[in-house]
Amino acid sequence: MMANAPFTAHRADLAALAADDRRRGLIARAGRDFASNDYLALANSDALRGALAEGIARGLPAGSGGSRLLRGNHAEHEALEAHAARHYGSEASLFFPTGFAANAALFATLPQRGDLIVHDELIHASAHDGMKLGRAGRVDARHNDAQSVDDMIARWRRGGGTGTPWIAVESLYSMDGDRAPLADLAAVAGRHDAVLVVDEAHATGVYGPDGQGLAHGLGPRDNLITLHTCGKALGCEGALLCGPQIVREFLINRGRPFIFSTAPSPLIAFLVRQALEIVANEPERQALLHARIRRAEARLAALGLPASGSQILPVAIGDNARTMRIAGAMQAAGFDIRGIRPPTVPHGTARLRLAITLNVREADIDAMTDALAAAMAAA
Repeated sequence: MMANAPFTAHRADLAALAADDRRRGLIARAGRDFASNDYLALANSDALRGALAEGIARGLPAGSGGSRLLRGNHAEHEALEAHAARHYGSEASLFFPTGFAANAALFATLPQRGDLIVHDELIHASAHDGMKLGRAGRVDARHNDAQSVDDMIARWRRGGGTGTPWIAVESLYSMDGDRAPLADLAAVAGRHDAVLVVDEAHATGVYGPDGQGLAHGLGPRDNLITLHTCGKALGCEGALLCGPQIVREFLINRGRPFIFSTAPSPLIAFLVRQALEIVANEPERQALLHARIRRAEARLAALGLPASGSQILPVAIGDNARTMRIAGAMQAAGFDIRGIRPPTVPHGTARLRLAITLNVREADIDAMTDALAAAMAAA
């Protein structure tokens, strides 16, 4: 093969990933669900199927037909955004087709030249991609360390920084299951006239009154932006950016991922609004999930495995190959559990990511932990 043949570099890169036990492939869902983010079991629920049927009966279109600034804007988009702003206690909200698109648009558009983004070192890839497209400087702070954030901003100010600092964190981290110190970070933002951006992807629906998330306790603030994805606990798809009205208006006028994208389906916008109502009106879903989490934590503690305090329970393995052997054994035993390897997680921290959802019963959790103990011993 010629050295400059098409895709030579791509083949070499895939071969290197395979040699390091990091080459990935698509695996069909099978077995009991310990892998999804469908925390409240809404995605395949009768409640959402009924809402979908209602939307279809109303004649809501499956597609929008264009961007929101052309003919793609629909009354259902507006109704969802008004509802979400009330629900999450913000001045306004804006609906995006995915959480990735929302994060990318936010960080590519809102921070300006001369500003500084201080982000948690474990912030999601979508935030990184948005920051790369933006004009602001960026620096990473130690994970869940508000003092590190404070120090970074203070050092930047001492060096002549005069713009706006932006603090970017997740309220609940998707691979470790741990929580950000939001109250401390809000205090740092207040001291430095900074904007606090909180990605609530894995907390939305699961925590807070009516599933409002972990940032709800911060109260209305003119320097707070929250991101609520709709494809996890809400069982739908899309994402809602919530914050001051100026954020919505600026993204509509300057946010290229928003301006130049076909609008999300009006039918899905209607479905998300119904999901917000279901979560708010059925708090027993949240309570039952937390009981399942406690059950899983107790079973894992008996195996000597630490708890994260959330529905995301990582089982640290370290070695890539051993991680995938254990994951394969669990899948063969009838449990949909996936191995997570770098670069999704830092090198040397490969793990199993156990997600507790209402798609499993307590008996499934007990059977899973029994199988996990056997698989880890055999690997």
